Amino acid sequence: MRSQILTALAGLFLASAGCTYAASTAALQSPDGNIAVTLELKSNPRPYMEGERAYYRISYKGISLLADSPLGLDFKDQPDLNHDFEITGTSRRTVDETWENRFGVQRTVPNHYNELTVSLQERKAPQRRLDVVFRAFNEGVAFRYVLPQQVAIDRFTISNEETGFYFAADASAWASTGRRFFNAYETQYSKVSLNQIKPVSLVSLPLLVEVPGRPWVAFLEAELRDYGAMYLAAARGVPNGLECRLAPRLDPLYENEFKLYSYHLSDEAVISAPPKASPWRLLLINPRLGGIVESSYLVLNLSEPCALKDTSWIAPGKIIFPWWNDYLAPGAPFKPGLNTMTFKHYMDFAGKHNIRYIEISDFWHRKGDVTQWVPEVNIPELIEHSNKTGVKLMLWMHWTDLMKKIDEALPLYEKWGIAGLKVDFMDRDDQNMVNLYYEMARKCAEHHLVIWFHGAYKPTGLRRTYPNVIASEAVLGMEYNKFSQLVTPEHDVNLAFTRMLAGPMDYTPGSFHNATREQFQPRNTEPMSQGTRAHQLALYVLYDTQLPAVSDYPEAYEGQPEFEFIEKTPTVWDETRVLHGEVGNYVTIARRHGANWYLGSITNWEARDLQVPLAFLGSGKYQAKVFADAPDADRVATHVSISTRTVTAHDALAVHLAPGGGAAVMLTPAGK
Repeated sequence: MRSQILTALAGLFLASAGCTYAASTAALQSPDGNIAVTLELKSNPRPYMEGERAYYRISYKGISLLADSPLGLDFKDQPDLNHDFEITGTSRRTVDETWENRFGVQRTVPNHYNELTVSLQERKAPQRRLDVVFRAFNEGVAFRYVLPQQVAIDRFTISNEETGFYFAADASAWASTGRRFFNAYETQYSKVSLNQIKPVSLVSLPLLVEVPGRPWVAFLEAELRDYGAMYLAAARGVPNGLECRLAPRLDPLYENEFKLYSYHLSDEAVISAPPKASPWRLLLINPRLGGIVESSYLVLNLSEPCALKDTSWIAPGKIIFPWWNDYLAPGAPFKPGLNTMTFKHYMDFAGKHNIRYIEISDFWHRKGDVTQWVPEVNIPELIEHSNKTGVKLMLWMHWTDLMKKIDEALPLYEKWGIAGLKVDFMDRDDQNMVNLYYEMARKCAEHHLVIWFHGAYKPTGLRRTYPNVIASEAVLGMEYNKFSQLVTPEHDVNLAFTRMLAGPMDYTPGSFHNATREQFQPRNTEPMSQGTRAHQLALYVLYDTQLPAVSDYPEAYEGQPEFEFIEKTPTVWDETRVLHGEVGNYVTIARRHGANWYLGSITNWEARDLQVPLAFLGSGKYQAKVFADAPDADRVATHVSISTRTVTAHDALAVHLAPGGGAAVMLTPAGK
């Protein structure tokens, strides 16, 4: 609920919004005064670039974080808008509000910032105008470009931004780096020096940066709409410097995705007309690593509020995932596989164990026609079974198949009683595909369908505007255990500090075929997970997802007492605390739902003993039910020790994590 909005119009005094203004300089501070942003016009030393150019810099408690970094837009077929500027005015305001998010990890979201808009204009004809809008939060800084309505600019094509991020000191980063724009963000995050990143590299967001002696910084983007996604690359000749790369447009929209490997780079990233705003370029800034994770709600704050009048029909929940384990049903009186009886078998289990959805995956529909089912998967029969069990159907499909018949298929699905769609294989984040996400989200909402993006780009806040966007993949998840060794316990730890900053991720946890490093082998049927079973349980708390998969087959869970943790753990949260952690090594997160707290902790392949402080608990006593690595879990990764104890906020919970291990804890007020 909104608590307060204070607006300071142009020309207010310095004290009203923490801003200063001079002929060639404008500055802004965060509400707590710790973060300062300055925009300054300076002559460029390069002789071919005349006039004043706009630079910005960021400091934290007076210590330089980003040195002077350039701002500007590169156009196709007209001069770039990046120099010969003068400041023609500023406007300022302060916003202090809260809003409610029923579909995330923080129900009451604070949104407190000071804002500065700097209006720039070219000194010479045609005197084009460009606004740069800064927002300084206590948790970070965001800025965007706005091309206002003007005679000097009509239709335009942006080829790139000249946005730079020049660190003032040597820094290291946990980066997902590739060489091509079109991808599904399914990569590992590796630690590199910023100076190891090449100008030809393409670093996907989020990017986590460590500057020794200075706060942590994470790069994201928000409100990505009608624009190409931002990647980062090394800035030539600038130590510790990064600069923007925009995903180029791919035309036509329905280009076969298998041709992407041989595409020719376009010099067209954004085609539009004024007024036009870029996405927000967001830097989370925090001296505490856990604070970076806790403040990632800024991605939502910078996005458009909910466009839907009624969201009561949107229901987060767990989903059972027969594809992951290859449709196994040992001992069943039918032949398991992609067929009606197998799906009904899974639905029976889901209905008994608080699992809201089932994914009807692979090609349940006729080739190229998502309105007709194949004989092996009888959709009317499954809908009838859904009504009996209460387990709702989510239909998988390739995005091109959906778009061919979207206006026919969606009202049909609504009539059938389908809950939502899993749309796959977009593998792009150029302007055309970004717009398609909004179209799919809007049209699904019109027919009370949730949508789940797979083979997708990272979240950028669309789920605030359309909360029926209930899940996104954009992660190297556990499906890779079917054919690789990439999803290691170290990778699991890294995700909490990197990819998860952007928003929910469809990692597909829940394996009960757990293996030590020596035992693990990739396999498609009855796949394994790397690390212990307690590690898998902890992921249901650690990872931000409102549609967590229950990935193994029913018989793998039956009779296993630790399945209780998966069954009882919520999928939305009221509050989140990162208790401790180190990138690549370990992480512990606690989340509250109502009066109950849930805790997850995991480690890499190194065993460790942790003292987990419980100061986040309220007054009174709590019963802690602990699902931990058994004493022999370093050899038998499936073994879990279950214990209960009474604790208070004054206690610390001692946990031993086996190599690749974890601990999962339910904390309930005593007597409940």
